[in-house]
Amino acid sequence: MDTIGVVLAMLAVVVVSGALARTMPLPVPTPLVQIALGGALALLSRHPVPLEPDIFFLLFLPPLLFLDGWRIPNEDLLRDKVTILELALGLVFFTVIGMGYFIHWMIPVMPLPIAFALAAILSPTDPVAVSAITARIGVPRRLLHVLEGESLLNDASGLVCLRFAVAAALTGSFTLPVAALTFLRLAAAGVVIGVGLTAAVMFIVHAVSSRIGEDASSEVLISLLVPFGAYLVAEHAGGSGILAAVSAGITMSYIELFGKALAITRMQRNVVWNTVQFALNGIVFVLLGEQLPSILLQAMTTVRQAEHTNPAWIAIYVLAIVLGLAALRFIWVWTSFHLSAFARRARGEPIIRRANARLVAAVSVAGVRGAVTMAAVLTLPLTLRGGAPFAARDLAILLAAGTIVASLVGAWLVLPRLLRGLEVPAEAALEQGADRARVAAAEAAIRAIESLTAKAADPDESELRAQVAARIIDLYRRRIAGRAQSGESAARIRRADAIERGLRLAGLRAERDKIFELARAQALSDATARQLVRSIDLLEERLS
Repeated sequence: MDTIGVVLAMLAVVVVSGALARTMPLPVPTPLVQIALGGALALLSRHPVPLEPDIFFLLFLPPLLFLDGWRIPNEDLLRDKVTILELALGLVFFTVIGMGYFIHWMIPVMPLPIAFALAAILSPTDPVAVSAITARIGVPRRLLHVLEGESLLNDASGLVCLRFAVAAALTGSFTLPVAALTFLRLAAAGVVIGVGLTAAVMFIVHAVSSRIGEDASSEVLISLLVPFGAYLVAEHAGGSGILAAVSAGITMSYIELFGKALAITRMQRNVVWNTVQFALNGIVFVLLGEQLPSILLQAMTTVRQAEHTNPAWIAIYVLAIVLGLAALRFIWVWTSFHLSAFARRARGEPIIRRANARLVAAVSVAGVRGAVTMAAVLTLPLTLRGGAPFAARDLAILLAAGTIVASLVGAWLVLPRLLRGLEVPAEAALEQGADRARVAAAEAAIRAIESLTAKAADPDESELRAQVAARIIDLYRRRIAGRAQSGESAARIRRADAIERGLRLAGLRAERDKIFELARAQALSDATARQLVRSIDLLEERLS
């Protein structure tokens, strides 16, 4: 019962944190509020939550990574694939080497293999943290998707580096070719399993649904089980469960483009997944805050062993690590910008945009750490193979936790200032593409309606069908005319559309209020009222 009570308390804290973040005079990111409330929960609770890394990875990472892979635009991943891979692979290895030596130099009591292990833990950015910290900041769309793509893929490379750093600490040996081959094997197996399992499951689901009908609730439950299945199969097969979950989500997004699911299934699935994302994201940061007090107490002994009796040295260590991580990101991204420009110049291609120091600094500051870092650092073993304690383990855990909080605070304070007034190429092509798609869809609808009208078998009904069809087709032609216009005419038509939308929304709300009034007066049954209100809600959501 104690565990159930703690879980329920955390869910309540998640709800309260959202309300607090919205009512604060300053726009504080919700994750920081959740971390603070988690710390308060730890001080009030007599039963701290034991954070098991394996259970944490299984319960939280697969659904969140799957959903991020599902919803990130595929065209953005493909367009910026070189940049994303440079950040997800090259920057991770660069950070592990640079930060490993820096941490060992700064804290001599921490052996070099342990310093490399901590650097590997800190090298990946966290997709949950990136999404959470940028939710209330006006990050340019392309930059946001690059950061999300990087955070989806760099966990695997960081965890592989961690595995070999820990092995070096335990055995005293390290082989680079073996590490490289192991990484390629883990990545390939994870991607293949994620893609293959998702495609196979959805093929079976659609085959069964086409014969016996589709059940929306079952489809939603299957979508919830797919990431866990991909993760578990990949881990048991010796692959990367993280990449399996990500690739499963990306595969799901391609499968969804075939439009085989019913509309009600897609709507229910979106609602369920939004709720899952909100709850898991919140619990991740509440859990992080709940762990901080005990981590702080355990690490004080190690700090004293480093001959620093003042706890302020912990803050100095954390600040130095955060600045070091940002500096390494800045160097890597700046160099990548110039190398890309040099390659385009060598191919004779025009250079659209030169390296911008503010843009590079924004990319550096936006590389926040999160729950993956916290879970990874807790996987450090307690003892070496000979039974000796794993040196500076508590200090490594505290530094990782401090880096998570400091990177979130730094991004919150600095990122809006870096992005303010930053020149970003316009993305008018997105709006133009949406207009072209709406025109094409309206033309397809007109053809379908005309075809159905021409096939009317009943002569008495043909005239009525033609009148109704003409009224519907007129609406589609107005949509086409509005999207095809340009300049002042287009602006006037868009304003008219906005006015019409507002009036229709007002009418729908009045309808719903009247239905509720009739139901309260028992002039309408509850079942009928719910059915009518549901139809109005769907129309309102579409117009909104």
